[in-house]
Amino acid sequence: MSGMSDTGLPFSGNVTPAEADSLRAAIAIPAHVVQAKGHGHGGTAMALAPLAHVLYQRILRHNPGNPDWLGRDRLVLSAGHASLLLYVQLFLTGYGLELDELAKSRTLDSRTPGHPELGHTPGVEMSTGPLGQGVASAVGMALAARRERALFAPDSEILNPTIWAIAGDGCMQEGVSGEASSLAGTLGLDNLVVIWDDNNVTIDSTGEAAFSEDVRARYAAYGWRVLEINDASNLDQIEAVLTEAQSRDGRPTFVAVRSVIGAPSAAFSGKPAAHSGGFGDDEVAAIKTSLGFAADAPLNDLVTDDALGFSRGALARGQALEEEWNGSVACWKAAHPDAASAWHAFRNPDAAAALSALNGIEVPAVGTPSATRKLNSVAIKALQNVSSLWGGSADLAGSTGVEVPGSAVTASNPGGEFIRFGIREHAMAAILNGVAIQGPWRPFASTYLVFSDYMRPSIRLAALMQLPVIYVFTHDSVAVGEDGPTHQPVEQVASLRTLPGLDVVRPADAAEVVSVWKRLIAQPAGPTALVFSRQDVPVLAARDDLDAKVAHGGYVAWQSGEGLDLALIATGSEVALAVEAAEALAADGVAARVISMPSVEWFAASAAAYRESVLPAAITARVAVEAGRGDGWYRWVGLNGEVVSVEEFGESGSGAEVMARRGITLEAVLDAARRTLGR
Repeated sequence: MSGMSDTGLPFSGNVTPAEADSLRAAIAIPAHVVQAKGHGHGGTAMALAPLAHVLYQRILRHNPGNPDWLGRDRLVLSAGHASLLLYVQLFLTGYGLELDELAKSRTLDSRTPGHPELGHTPGVEMSTGPLGQGVASAVGMALAARRERALFAPDSEILNPTIWAIAGDGCMQEGVSGEASSLAGTLGLDNLVVIWDDNNVTIDSTGEAAFSEDVRARYAAYGWRVLEINDASNLDQIEAVLTEAQSRDGRPTFVAVRSVIGAPSAAFSGKPAAHSGGFGDDEVAAIKTSLGFAADAPLNDLVTDDALGFSRGALARGQALEEEWNGSVACWKAAHPDAASAWHAFRNPDAAAALSALNGIEVPAVGTPSATRKLNSVAIKALQNVSSLWGGSADLAGSTGVEVPGSAVTASNPGGEFIRFGIREHAMAAILNGVAIQGPWRPFASTYLVFSDYMRPSIRLAALMQLPVIYVFTHDSVAVGEDGPTHQPVEQVASLRTLPGLDVVRPADAAEVVSVWKRLIAQPAGPTALVFSRQDVPVLAARDDLDAKVAHGGYVAWQSGEGLDLALIATGSEVALAVEAAEALAADGVAARVISMPSVEWFAASAAAYRESVLPAAITARVAVEAGRGDGWYRWVGLNGEVVSVEEFGESGSGAEVMARRGITLEAVLDAARRTLGR
């Protein structure tokens, strides 16, 4: 347990006076900053300051002067609320943060937001805050790093970083960390170390109120090596255990650290009140005094010249590590020119080969019934060896069509062609985030659309970080049929479209599937949810410049005359139904156009002139058709338009019968068209 050393300081070990000054600053800064602001999380940042100090000064392979150094270790703060723990080290070791930016933490436009954000602060490896996500994404980083090494430099240390994650009790309680940790043990990810801050405190209570399990035994059962730091204030013990943790023995490593949240505060140590908020002026003054500072010391006085001089030694250490790595890489390249060339191509992907592979796909003849998931399966196989696409499914590869040739990733086969995630949708999505962050893999994962709900928190983080993750969702509507309402998505597509930064794409037929993939290859930014049918849909008539039209998200797929009387807007399997309705209306003299809109997001982002050419303002009679919740379509049809949609859960029966009972029929579309024309 943490406590005062013989020197009176709340840490012990073999340290110089300057190093002790650095540690004193690391403990005092969070207490001062949180109290000065009146909000924030200082308790964990104070208690784990010795651990973070040892990591950044003695253990991590990192270079503060080059945060993006490819050969670095990665550290994920899964307990993202303790962001000051990370920011203090980034300041002290020289990542470019200044002391006044710590004072500005949690304020608008600061580089020190309340929870770490990828791309916002140098040295932050991922956006964290939703507990457990960092642990699960660290599993993805470890998977990706291990595969890169296995494919290109299996006998070298140049591609062998350690992935570290710092987690708290909350991370251990969230199911996503358990799902991912189970898989990590199965796959033997021995380049992964999770450090658990075992302080037995959450926001509302101490741990035993809701968390009495033996976490160490749980991780041992997962197949992890379990190590112990029983004194979070003892630098020598911390260093010894973390040094052992980064050695490889075929298992991921779990380090349990017994700490006291809020230490060295006499009034708040070990209490839930230490989790967030200031400790009060008197208590912060007492903390400063216990650390050897004046009771009223301002922030600047907490960091002495000696403290900063010692801490910034990390810059020279990091530079030396990077130079050593660069030399090793040069020697490896000279000895392995073919592998080096392949690695260079992997790190610098060229879209030309992938686009060529897609151009070689033969689309079934017009009118051929074919589920869109089938053509997607063809596309994924075509891209397997000519792109960085890599992923798997939640035990559904055969059903969703993402099976690829080769063998699965295992503990003994880290370079496998695909990942068996098991029935772990939430962890699967979070792991993909880590794979994408580690890069340059283009990760994908697949399950039924209805189970996207399990993945939603991780999809949201992918959108926040704008990671190039691809979700392959099949069984797209109540047309799933006999499996019944538990497996028939109704609200999922509409819900996914509400996520800022996520593109939702629902191709109408096999030809659109190929065009969608071409857009994804050419513009690999941000996450994309691909939604495919299980049921067969006909291949539509040939359309000129289809790739460019699909890339815009919406286009005129069919029209009668100039098509200015009525616009029928549809997506996915309902486009064919809209075409059928337009043809029937044309027989009655209605000049209708059918707009296939595979991606609302892509269409909305297109130039106004293009959108006007597809959906002219002059067409006021508009009907949207989709076999799911229809609220979002009123943006495009207006309040006087009509939406033919599914507004209730489905039921068990054949897909065609359930679609008909829920109103996705030719008659329903024609009735809606005639009503809006009448207005």
